[in-house]
Formats: sequence, C-alpha cells, structure tokens
Amino acid sequence: MTPEAPRAAPQLLLDLSELVLHDARSGVQRVTRGLLAALLAAPPAGYVVRPVYDAGGYYAYAEIDGDDAGGAGRHRPAAAGAERPLRVAAGDIFLGLDLALEAVARNRAVLESLRLHGVRLHFFVHDLLPLRHPEWFVDGVVAAFARWFDTIAALADGLVCNSRATADDLLDWLAQRPPTRAVPPRVGVAHLGADIAATAPSGGVARADEALLARLAGRPTLLMVGTLEPRKMHAQALEAFEQLWRGGDDVNLVIVGKPGWRVDGLDARLRGHPELDRRLFWLEQASDELLLRLYGAGDALLAASRAEGFGLPLIEAAQHGLPVIARDLPVFREVGGAHAWYFEAADGAQLAAALRAWLALRAAGRAPGSAAMPHLDWAASAGQLLACVIAAGWYKTGPAALP
Repeated sequence: MTPEAPRAAPQLLLDLSELVLHDARSGVQRVTRGLLAALLAAPPAGYVVRPVYDAGGYYAYAEIDGDDAGGAGRHRPAAAGAERPLRVAAGDIFLGLDLALEAVARNRAVLESLRLHGVRLHFFVHDLLPLRHPEWFVDGVVAAFARWFDTIAALADGLVCNSRATADDLLDWLAQRPPTRAVPPRVGVAHLGADIAATAPSGGVARADEALLARLAGRPTLLMVGTLEPRKMHAQALEAFEQLWRGGDDVNLVIVGKPGWRVDGLDARLRGHPELDRRLFWLEQASDELLLRLYGAGDALLAASRAEGFGLPLIEAAQHGLPVIARDLPVFREVGGAHAWYFEAADGAQLAAALRAWLALRAAGRAPGSAAMPHLDWAASAGQLLACVIAAGWYKTGPAALP
C-alpha cells in the first residue's frame, strides 16, 4: 500500500479476496458477485470502483480476465511478480465486500495504515452465527471468524448488515463486548438482492435433470436450498417427511446443496435412504440454471433453518411465485412479511404436523402466496449499501466504545 497524490476521483476499493482466490460459489459469494456486478455497472457518482484482493501481507488490485471489465466473478490475482499494490489517498473507501476471514485478520496492520492515510474502512456483515452458536461450526471457522470480527469491530468506520435482524444482533453483541476504540462504529442495513442471472450463474441442465423435473410434477414437491449444515435443520426436515410418508402423504422432498460440516451422519443417512431418488432427491452439484428450473417446478420452498442472517432463498423463490414455508424467525418475518407461511417445530413430529397443515391449506387454495413479497434486485441492494458507506445513511451508531 502506497500513498499517492490527490486524484480527481477517490477510489471505492472492493475487497474480493475470497472470490478472487477461491470462489466456492457459496451463498455469501453469490451476494459478493451480485453486489460487485451492480457496483461495476453503475459506480457511485464521483468514485472509481476498483476490486482488490489479499496478495499475502498487503492488498493489490485484482486483474480482469479478457476484456470483460464488468464481469462479476471474473477477477483474478495478478501473476507472480506482477502484483500492483494499492495506491491510496485520503477520501478513498475500503469496503470488505467478501467474507475474507483470514485475510482481514492477517492484514490488520495494513488496514490500520489505510486509516492513517485517510481511507475509510467498511465491512459487510452477513451474520454473527459462529459467535452466537459455535457448536454449529468447526473449530477452525469459529476461531477465524472471531479474529475477523475482533478486527473489524476495532477498526471499521461502518459495518453494513444484510438485515435489521442482523444489525440488531450486532449492536447487542457490541453492547455486551464493546471494542477498544476512540469512536463507536456506525451500523447500516442493506437488504440482499435476488437475481441469480446477475451473479455469474452456472449453467447446464443434464438429461437426467430434465427427467427429474418431469418426475416431480407427479406429486407435491417441497424444496430446500442451501449447504447442509446443522443450523439448516435438514435432519429435522427428513424426520418430518419420513412421518409424512409413513402416514400416507405422497410428497417429494428435494434438497439442493452440497454437504458442509458436522453432517456426516446426515450425509450417510441421505445416501442410504430407501426413498432416495423416489420421493427424496439430493442434488449436491445443481447448476444455477437447474435451481431456477426447480424454483419454477416446485410447490413450496421449505426454509427450516434455526438461524439466518437473511434468507436469500425466500426472495429467490418469491421471484418465481413459489410459496414459502418458513420457520418463525424474526429475520424471516422481516424478509417474508405476510407473504410466507410460518411454523414452529421442536422436532420432526411437530414439523410433520405443520407441513400437513400447510398441505391442507394448499389443497383448499388458502396457502399464502409469495408473488407480492417485496424484494430488491442487486442494483437496488447496492444502492442501499452505498447509502450507508457514501451518503452516511446509517441505521444506528454502535454503543460507546472503550477508551
């Protein structure tokens, strides 16, 4: 990082460290790609948008493959020896758009130096779940998240959250554990967009996928979308469907998501299940194109998570008019409002009862529709983000910091 003379336009530096170095095509990186594409397509007035990445002890400008200057997800690190370290001036903004846990903690001194040169630091916060529920995550992730959060809580000028629920949780956490800093951080909210086509989607629908789509049409189909991990409650959902099947309810459960962590037992149970490829379908590597087709072919999205920062599948489903069945969480109420059907369930039996109630409403034509659920595209989501980091339209100021 090198200071430079004042320029006509300050930089909006977008940290894409995870996307550039290892695009896992997770939900977080779908958000990163969506916001990146929107910011590149319509840069904020008076700023030049420049993607950057962790080059190992410092930040460098990301390179763009080919001539696709606006391509989300097509940025890459420079060739060894050709890296271009950041050149900054007062008035620049560093925005931690990606969830770069290790990079941010490793570059804490670099970020402190950026602040000394008049660069404002902002970070996007998806949730605090590894802090609130470490039992749901592997130890390495919990420790890395804690180091990342300690860094941004101490250094950030602003923290932008994906929902009011996440923002309120963040403010509560800071109130209980105020960081050591001179001025408290500001906290903002930018709801996520829902536009898979704008996030460098993966394509391809194989012949077997076409056959699956045709088979699903024969009975009601509920769809679960997201990586398998404990908080997503796939195990409880499977128990509920097993009770439905034993009771004579002829329904499909389609799970779209790769295996994550702490789900070895569930993984084995799914692979050996007698209903697999009959009324239970697990798509570990579904393309975005196939996911869009499933949103259009299903009868409802089942959002069974015990905790979420936002719940992007809710609005993706709503874009396709797919009804939403959601656990009664504050963030799902914030996102879905009156356009989803909510349940509470402590075990598989209670969830089975809730699903039977929804199926009865569906049969009677009285299940809530999702088509009117408010949602943003990524351009509008980026606009809410910029309203915080550039226009200072913050939600709240964090609690008083320790001196």
